[in-house]
Order: sequence, then structure tokens, then C-alpha cells
Amino acid sequence: MVKRHEFIAILDELAGTLRRMAEAGITGVDCSPESLNTLDAWGRGRGEPSAAGMETLEDIRAHLGDCQRCKLCRSRTNIVFGAGNPQARLMFIGEGPGQEEDRAGEPFVGAAGQLLNRIIDAIKLRRSDVYIANVVKCRPPANRLPEPEEIATCSPFLRRQIAAIRPLFICTLGSCAAQTLLNTSEPVSRLRGRFLDYQGIRVLPTFHPAYLLRNPEKKREVWEDMKLLMKEFPYED
Repeated sequence: MVKRHEFIAILDELAGTLRRMAEAGITGVDCSPESLNTLDAWGRGRGEPSAAGMETLEDIRAHLGDCQRCKLCRSRTNIVFGAGNPQARLMFIGEGPGQEEDRAGEPFVGAAGQLLNRIIDAIKLRRSDVYIANVVKCRPPANRLPEPEEIATCSPFLRRQIAAIRPLFICTLGSCAAQTLLNTSEPVSRLRGRFLDYQGIRVLPTFHPAYLLRNPEKKREVWEDMKLLMKEFPYED
């Protein structure tokens, strides 16, 4: 049974999503038959998704399809859905694919991805242990920040990925990911250094690896964040 505070949190998140959609000029939602079937399956039983009704990453990727839901589809080479362990206890979430990621169809494979790999190694994990995704699945032109309408259109797929994986921890990389997930306008510089909450999942905001490449002096602050994560993360023996 959903507790009262959890129900209020869900309503707050829904209100925030509708507010962002309104600000972006979106006045309606195209709810496909696939989505309706998913919601119908979630509605059965005792108020929680059953094992049969729980979405998998494969289900979500299939529903995403050859996505044409926003203008980012016009210039992409590949959809960058996400990659990693579907049962990961830790997710890393960035803002959107870059040029190398767009070409490869995989998140964080360029220079920023190589730095992220070193960060993952430093916290005593492997890339195959975690799951990596972005707020938007297609590369914004010239690597610009995703626009509000693009975020409002694509972030529901990210939230469904999180629900499918059910990680214990999420590390958001950069302001866009933290603001989207936490429904805040605070910059990552004010959010980092502590755990926050997303639907019962502990969220640790930190700087994006691409930002660290331009500002290497900030690596020390990211390492302090990673030490917080290492202190709480349940490593296997």
C-alpha cells in the first residue's frame, strides 16, 4: 500500500511535470495504446506493479521506437537509450548525448565518458556494474543544453528506466539532470555534497565530466562527492 507521504510526493512530481509542460507550451499528451496498456497493468492487484506488469528496459526501448516526438529527431544519427546493468544499484544520469555518443548509440563514450570510466573505477566499480543514461535520448545540436520542451517530452522515458532498474543510488551529472530529477532550479554547485531524495532513491548530484574537462580544479569536489557515495554504497564481499 502506498503511504500518504509517498502519495503526496507522486502528486508533487506530477504537478511539477505538468507545470514544466505548460511553460514549454505543451497543451496535450499523446497517450499511445502501449502506454495505456502499461498503466492498465500497473493498476491491477494491490496498488503496486505486479511481476507480470512491471516494465523492463526492453519494453521501454520498444515503446520509444524510432522516436519522432520532438525536434531532436531531425539531426540525430542514433537514439542513445542507455547502457549497463539492468539490475544496477547505481545509476549515472547525464543531460544528453554528444557527438561521439550520437555516432556510437551509447552514452558517455567520448572524452567525458573516458573520465566517467575513471570515476567509476575510482569508486571500486566497473562500468558493467552500473547503468548510464541521459535526460534526453538524442543529441542536441552543437551539444547545447536540452530545451524545456525536449526535456518534458523525453524525461518520462528516463523515469520509466529508473522504475525498471530500481537502483539504490543515482548520481546525477550536471545541473540539467539534477534539476530534472529533483524538480528544482538550483544549480548543481548548490545541490552537490549531500544526498537528496527521488521517490525513495538516494540521489547524489555532482558536476558533469565534460565540465571537469574544462574546469579540472573541480575534480577535487567530485572526489569528495564520490567519497560520500563510497561510504554509503553496499559493496559485495
